[in-house]
Order: sequence, then structure tokens, then C-alpha cells
Amino acid sequence: MRYSFLSKIFVAVFILTTGFVSAQGHEEEAHETGAHDLKTEIKEYIDHHLLDSYDFTLFSYTTDEGEHKYIGFPLPVILWDNGLKVFSSSKFEHGEAVAEVDGSYYALYHNKIYKTDSEGTINFGAHHDEDTHTEDAFGENLVVEEAHPTNEKPLDFSITKNVVFIALVGLLMFLMFRSVANNYKKSHLPKGLGRVLEPLVVFVRDEIAVPNIGEHKYKKYMSYLLTVFFFVWIINLLGLTPLGVNVTNNIAVTFALALITYFITTFSGNKNYWKHIFWMPGVPVPMKIILAPIELLGTFIKPFSLMIRLYANITAGHVVLMSIIGLMFIFKNWIGSPLSFALAFALSLLELLVAALQAYIFTMLSALYFGMAVEEDHH
Repeated sequence: MRYSFLSKIFVAVFILTTGFVSAQGHEEEAHETGAHDLKTEIKEYIDHHLLDSYDFTLFSYTTDEGEHKYIGFPLPVILWDNGLKVFSSSKFEHGEAVAEVDGSYYALYHNKIYKTDSEGTINFGAHHDEDTHTEDAFGENLVVEEAHPTNEKPLDFSITKNVVFIALVGLLMFLMFRSVANNYKKSHLPKGLGRVLEPLVVFVRDEIAVPNIGEHKYKKYMSYLLTVFFFVWIINLLGLTPLGVNVTNNIAVTFALALITYFITTFSGNKNYWKHIFWMPGVPVPMKIILAPIELLGTFIKPFSLMIRLYANITAGHVVLMSIIGLMFIFKNWIGSPLSFALAFALSLLELLVAALQAYIFTMLSALYFGMAVEEDHH
């Protein structure tokens, strides 16, 4: 964890330096030509950092001639558009070109794939029944505020950067726990990786599962609780490395995790659980009619809160950290820049705690909901 943190600080500063070197070196020229200032470039960099991507870019830089260079590798793009279309994301040239596949043209706009023509035209339907406007996929013509593209979007099953790391973390967890299980078959004493994982597994069992679900029913939920705990924790730690992976700040990922918790809770619910939702014992009948819809709505609000809590905390942490690092390049003096670096350093330490804390909270609340679903009537 210490090395992840130190490498994160070093590479974050390195990437920002290489990313903003063109803006700093040509700041005077940028003001003369009306180009984006450094603050706008920092904001755009942060927005880009938070997004998923169709290629894996380790870092990028701008040459003295203004050409953008990307160091990384492409990923497969898989679309369903009147048939299966599979091609490399290198055809997009990092969003700067139109991809032609079997006579169809596709362009990236705000990190989404749209059907277009050979010129990369993007049509916009403005809000409030305003006129429709167009520009190309690279923003060369009129940019319409508060407008949305009306181009057709193919069904997208592409292997993006987030998908790659979800698969890698899943494979890593499988290998880790398979190794531990094989060691336990030979000896009841933990060896190697088991010495690290056993205290964490025991913690999830004794401090999360048993207190919230009960000693007699917790075992069948342990597989899911351990999986979600280690998945969220590991994926959050990867977000603090120079790889720039931000899986849990993708709301689709947190939605999927929350949806699994919702389904397990719903299908685990016993007679007592549903009775307390639709016909609460000991409550006057008129109040039962009023409270039943509220209690039913609560079954959806609980997983929704799981989704938003994980997504918002991770996203906010990345935005704040990147913004503070960006301040070093705005202040450009011996007082402001060191202060920004020190604050980013302290915040990175806090992010290590947040990575584990969010995994714990998600797992603990999931176990709490399971416990509520299987609790027996004590009367």
C-alpha cells in the first residue's frame, strides 16, 4: 500500500506535468489566439480521467508541434448494428478519426460511439424544441449548449478499460483464494498468502456476517460477502495506482453490485420479512395501508443508497485529488505549489482509508439487509 501511494503521487505529478507542459510553454500564445486557458485544460483532463475508455492509455503528452502522443494499446470494439461489427479501437485514433467498418461509419463523441458519415457529422437536438444543429465529431463547427446528439447509437458490447480490469480483478481473486483453499486442504495452518487473507476473511465472518445475519444462517451468504468485499477493496486500491483505473466511479458498476444485493435480499425474504412490509403487526389498519407503499419503496431505496454511496465517494475523492494536484500548475510559485503537493499527499493517505472503508460499508450494509430478510418472528 505504501508503494502504491508513493507511485501514485509520482506518476500523477508526472502525467499532469506532461499533460500541461504545452499549455505552460505556450500560455502567452494561447491567450493571443483565444485558446483554452490552463484552468480549462485541467478541468478537461480531470473529466477525461474519470471516464471509461475504449483503449488503455498509460500516459499522453503534447509535442512542441502541438501533436498529441499516446502511450498504451487499443482494445476490441464490439458493436451490434445490423449484424456484429468487431474492430480495434485504434481506428478511432483516440477520438480524432472516423472508423469505417463494412461500409458503416462510427465516431467517438464524449466517449460514446455514434453512427455517422464519412465526415463524422454529429446532429444535435437542442432542448426546449430549439432548432437542430450539427457539427463534426471533433467539434470543429458550432457547439450547441444544452444539446444532445441525435445520431443513432449501435448496441455497444465493447471491451473497455473498466471491463478489462474487472476481469483481471476477478481472475486475481480466483487465483488468490484457490491457492489459499489448496493450502488448507494440506494443512490447517495458513501459509504464504493465507496468512494475509485469513485475518480478513475472519473479520468479514465475525464482524460483519455473524452479527448482522446470525450464526445459523450466515454461511450461505459468506461467498457473496467475501467476493464483494475483496472486489471493491482491490478495485479501489487499483484506482490509487498510476494505472488510472476508476471502475467504482462508473455508476453502471455500482448499480450492478447494488442490484445483486437487491436480488439476494428479495429472494431470501421469508414470511416475516414480507409481513413487516405489507401488513405490519401491531399497527392500526389505516396506518398499514399508508405505510405499506412506503415500506415497499424502502426495499428499492436501500440498494439505491448502496449504489450512490460507493459511486459518489470514489468519484469525489478522485476529483478533489486531481484538482489539488492541478493547483500546483496554476499557482506556479514557491508557496502555493508546495502547499498543494502537501495537501495532495495527505489526501492520498486518506484515500487509502476510503478504499477499505467503502468496501467495508458496502459489505456490512449488504449483510444487514440479508439479516433483515431472514430474521424470524420472535413472538
